Amino acid sequence: MEIKNCKRCNRIFNYVAGKMICPKCKEEMEAQFQDVKDYMSEHKEAGINEISENCGVTNNQIRQWIREERLTFGDDSPIGIDCEGCGAIIKSGRFCPKCKTDLTRGLLDATRKEEPAEDYSIKKTQTAKMRFLEK
Repeated sequence: MEIKNCKRCNRIFNYVAGKMICPKCKEEMEAQFQDVKDYMSEHKEAGINEISENCGVTNNQIRQWIREERLTFGDDSPIGIDCEGCGAIIKSGRFCPKCKTDLTRGLLDATRKEEPAEDYSIKKTQTAKMRFLEK
């Protein structure tokens, strides 16, 4: 375990993993998340600015929850964020479906091993024989 300072309140805490915020700040963020979720279920037409003002949460925090896919929206919702790849408007996550596909293909291509080229320099007329070196 490491001792770190909380990024939100600057308190010292035992850091294990994840975001560098203390347990108290994590609880507060979870409470804010539930408030945002409840507000969104009651006000389906609300935008990010309205949610931010009424719930006391920053716009950036709401966008972060959308990128983490903790908050998702339907196609009829006015809320959307930019795809990190092409800039298209998406409802959750970091990338649009097209960019996800392109990234997946790129990763698959990068991890594939190239097949060794067959050696055609040996003439087909030669037969396979065991050869011995004379001593």
